[in-house]
Amino acid sequence: MVDEVFWGDAWQVAAARIRRGQVSRRDALAALSVLAGAAALAGGAEAQAARPRELVLANWGGDAVRAMEEAFGKPFEADTGVKVSVDSSGPSLARIRAMVESGRTVWDVCDSGAGTSFILGRAGLLERMDYTIIDRRSIPEAFALEWCTGTSAYSTVIAWDSARLGEGPRNWAEFWDFARFPGMRTLRRSMHAVLEAALMADGVPPERVFPIDVERALAKVRELRGKVIWWTSGAQSQDLLRTGEVTAGAIWSTRARLLGEETRGRIRYRWDQGLVHAGVWNVPKNPPAGRDWAMRFVNSTIIPERQIALLKLLGTGPANPAAAPLVPPELVPHNPTDPANLARQVLTDEAWYADHYATVVERFNEVIAS
Repeated sequence: MVDEVFWGDAWQVAAARIRRGQVSRRDALAALSVLAGAAALAGGAEAQAARPRELVLANWGGDAVRAMEEAFGKPFEADTGVKVSVDSSGPSLARIRAMVESGRTVWDVCDSGAGTSFILGRAGLLERMDYTIIDRRSIPEAFALEWCTGTSAYSTVIAWDSARLGEGPRNWAEFWDFARFPGMRTLRRSMHAVLEAALMADGVPPERVFPIDVERALAKVRELRGKVIWWTSGAQSQDLLRTGEVTAGAIWSTRARLLGEETRGRIRYRWDQGLVHAGVWNVPKNPPAGRDWAMRFVNSTIIPERQIALLKLLGTGPANPAAAPLVPPELVPHNPTDPANLARQVLTDEAWYADHYATVVERFNEVIAS
């Protein structure tokens, strides 16, 4: 699933911004402390009595892991008496499945994907999210899911080289228009977001993209033969646009923002018909620290001020609508969940992917390989 790769890439973006001085150390530590949990995890007397010695968070690693350990581990331990350990080896679907099925769950909370969470949850391998502990009123209904909770969002957007394409394609139909906007394209080597883009390029209104008409979408993807380079990492998508190997691409909004800064506005992007993806937490079945402590941790990450810190560092949008007024004016144009930006996009239906991924992925791979 797409989310399993995104978060490792997001930390690479964050590290690049820190190295360039575009994010202060103070903002970086504040963002990382989103995961600290402090008061939100403290709970009442019953929770204190059952306080675990350790809570293990599984994430996707990257250059910021050491900073994460310093930023949230020590403060969490000081505030709650619970040591936080970070396992940065990547909570993939296969690894979560293997540890739960073997009865050897070692992770309490996982930085995972919504589609992955649906598959694992339906197989009985995750805890149901507890919205008596997690404040459901603080997040959109679409993020308050049964097997995971969305606490941030990012987008797949149209980015282009303005030196070669001027104002660039305004939608996916124009992205597919090589006569008007010449040059090679780049898209992620994944059906996630590509199928939706293909349908909109073929004239399907954004509000009718789901459920996906697979035959129609694949037919439109076939039109890209010989005209697209399929990227497999965020860094590659960035390089292809920066070096001019492609003139336009479908890339993550975090990378698009970084490209704009690097090229002083030569590479631009827009939110129109962007695909919004939820960044989620899930909780493996029988977490060692206990289900309630895992849920309190999740709840702590939707505090508005902490979500703003993540936006500053990673470029991921706050899920909590209460965070919107706190977004600095200069970041509003880059916030995927700003109300005006969100209104121009399409929220991906992760339940559809969970239901159809296995039957469609091989066909998609055959189309792009031919």
